[in-house]
Amino acid sequence: MSTQPVKLGIVGLGRWARVLARAARQSDRLAIVAGYSRSAEKRAAFEKELGIPGAPDMTTMLANPEIRGVILTVPNEQHLPVAEQVARAGKHVYTEKPIAQTLEDGLRIAALEQRHGVSVTVGHSARLLAGIRMIRERIDRGELGRVAFMEANFSNERALELTPQTWRWYRDRAPGGPLSQLAIHQFDVLHYLGGEVSEVSSMASKLSPVGAEVDDQSMTLMRFTDGKVGYVGSCWTSPGVFSVRVFGSKGLMHYEVDFGTWDTPHLLHKTSALYIQRGKDCFGRREEIPLPASDMFRAELEMFAESCASGRPNELTAHNGNVAVAVVYAALKSIERKGQAVRIADIIEEAHARIGGGERAA
Repeated sequence: MSTQPVKLGIVGLGRWARVLARAARQSDRLAIVAGYSRSAEKRAAFEKELGIPGAPDMTTMLANPEIRGVILTVPNEQHLPVAEQVARAGKHVYTEKPIAQTLEDGLRIAALEQRHGVSVTVGHSARLLAGIRMIRERIDRGELGRVAFMEANFSNERALELTPQTWRWYRDRAPGGPLSQLAIHQFDVLHYLGGEVSEVSSMASKLSPVGAEVDDQSMTLMRFTDGKVGYVGSCWTSPGVFSVRVFGSKGLMHYEVDFGTWDTPHLLHKTSALYIQRGKDCFGRREEIPLPASDMFRAELEMFAESCASGRPNELTAHNGNVAVAVVYAALKSIERKGQAVRIADIIEEAHARIGGGERAA
């Protein structure tokens, strides 16, 4: 990369835009130089809080030749139209996870890369957590032996707070409840740690007393193409937790994050835990592994900045983003079919068929 920071814009100036803007300020590789929201009040508040000037409209932002890429923190259903506008202007695209509200839209976003010569980065930051990277390093070194089983959980109390005024209340906007809002993070993490997923089966339940449309409990079994199996659980009516456990023939590793500091990832190492058990050792002889300071949000933005400078995709690809969405929709179909296994390839092929043969980019 050039020694000069890559200049970026950001669209959608809500809470998550603030999280990313604060992360961006910790890096010398990028600078967010303009923000846009349809609300003049939000633009003014964002500028006052973070010192990032508001653009009066998207056209003005996209006409700035110094801006190489644009970060999208707009609602999920707006990802495709805004990404298309950004890509048509020749700017690189960063979109928060999920890549899109539907797999069809996600495939269309992936197709923007070839159509407009830009890169697409998807904010699946959980795979960049220090503990997840260290597990992957140990797997690659063979320290765990053959990995045959993985399990993960991402849960919080969100369903207890839902009202009809919140978008997560509605099935069409938050399909599967925690399945699409939380488990999707772990689907990407296990894809990163375990390789391609061949099929999933899932069940769900609605137990929150608030009466929202969405399910609030989900369990999904995953089969990988090399034969290993995995499990992702997500509860929307409990204290927050994010945990991953990987089982191999020589050892197992466990990683757990304090969800209360999720928005401040540079502090996560202080309250998180990573350990390894080797051979026939049991819990009492586990070896705790120190976690270094890291920042998954700064890391993903720096990856995006590198792609803006080089024009090449990074690890947080549109393909990986679409695999995570495909797992969600396969799980939803499995729930409809009372737990029947659903192939990921079939879900992707069906989505391609619905949009026609001209946008095959997943």
